[in-house]
Amino acid sequence: MSLLPCLLVLSSLQAPAIVAASAAAGGRPPAMFVFGDSTLDVGNNNYLAGPGVPQANKPYYGIDFPGSVPTGRFSNGYNIADYLAKSMGFASSPPPYLSLAPSTGRLVLTARGSGVSYASGGAGILDSTVQYFKSTKAQLVTKLGSRATHLLLSRSVFLFSVGSNDLFVFATAQASAHNNKSAADQQRDVATLYASLISNYSATITELHTMGARKFAIINVGLLGCVPVARLSGGTKTGACLDGLNELASGLDDALAVLLASLASRLPGFTYSLADYYGLSMATFDDPGASGYTDVADACCGGGRFGAEADCLPNATVCSNRDQHAFWDRVHPCQRGAMLTAQNFYDSRPGRYTAPINFKQLASTSL
Repeated sequence: MSLLPCLLVLSSLQAPAIVAASAAAGGRPPAMFVFGDSTLDVGNNNYLAGPGVPQANKPYYGIDFPGSVPTGRFSNGYNIADYLAKSMGFASSPPPYLSLAPSTGRLVLTARGSGVSYASGGAGILDSTVQYFKSTKAQLVTKLGSRATHLLLSRSVFLFSVGSNDLFVFATAQASAHNNKSAADQQRDVATLYASLISNYSATITELHTMGARKFAIINVGLLGCVPVARLSGGTKTGACLDGLNELASGLDDALAVLLASLASRLPGFTYSLADYYGLSMATFDDPGASGYTDVADACCGGGRFGAEADCLPNATVCSNRDQHAFWDRVHPCQRGAMLTAQNFYDSRPGRYTAPINFKQLASTSL
C-alpha cells in the first residue's frame, strides 16, 4: 500500500473535525479496536513463529473468502469481527496489528480510519495485547495530538471475545486430576478460576478506559461443551454436549455480567453492550432448522468422528454444504454462523441476546 506523505502530517487541529465527521456518517463509529481469541483473529497469528502457534494460513481455511485464499481467519470465509464491522459501516474487520506495526505511518492511518485488530488465536484473558494497544495510542498521540486521539478513542468501539481458551485449559487440567480431588476442592478451584479471570478482565477494561476507551462491545462465552472437539472428548457414541464445560462457561458469563454492571457504575462515561453468545448458541442447538442448519455437531473441515479427530488441513475432508453446518472446524463456526451471530448481536431487540443495549445502539451512542 502506498501512503501519500500529506496524509501523515495531519495537525491536531484538523484531526478532531475529521474524526467527528466520520462518527457522524450514518452513525458509524470512527474506528473499531478488536481484542480476543481465534473467533475474531484476522491474521495476527500469521506473524507469530513457533510450532505451538495456532494458524489458519493454509487451505481449506478461506475457501469461501474472496479469491478462496486463507487469510489467517479460523473460518471458511469471514468471521464474527468482519460481520460486526460490516454492520457498523466498515468494509471488514480492521487489519491485524502485527501486519501494521512495522510502519508507524500505516499504523496511524489505519487506526484512525478503521481501527486495528489485536485478536490472536489461542489468546486468553491474561495476555499482552493491551500493550500493543498502548503502543498504538502512543503513535496516535505523536501524529494527531492528545485531543484528537482522545476524541477518536472515546467514539470508537472496543470489541471483546475472550475466555474460551482459559476455560478449555482449566477443564483439561481438572479432568486429569479429577480422581484425586473431592467435590469441595473442585468447587474451590472453579471459584478461584472465576476470581482470577474476572480480576484480569476488570484490569484490562479499566486500563483501556484509562487510555480513553468508552464504548465496549463484549461477547460472552458460548456453549463450549457443544463444539465438535468437546463432543469427541466426551467419549460417548451419541456425541452429547459436555454439560460440565457448559456449566463452567455459564458461571463465567454470570460473573462477567456482574462485573460490567459494576464497572458501569464506577467508570465515568463507560458504556457497554454484553452479547449473550451462550444464549444464542443454546437457541441454535435447540432448533437448528430455524437457523437453516442440518448439522450442529460435526466439523465441516476435519476428519474422523464429528470431524474433530483431525485438524482442518489441506488433506482434510471438507463438506459441500458449508452454509448448513454450524461448525467449520473442530472449534470455530462457519462463515454463515458468524454472519448470523453478528446480526443478532448488532440489532436484535435488547434483552434478547444483548444487554442493556445492542451493538448498533452502542456504536451510535453519543458521549
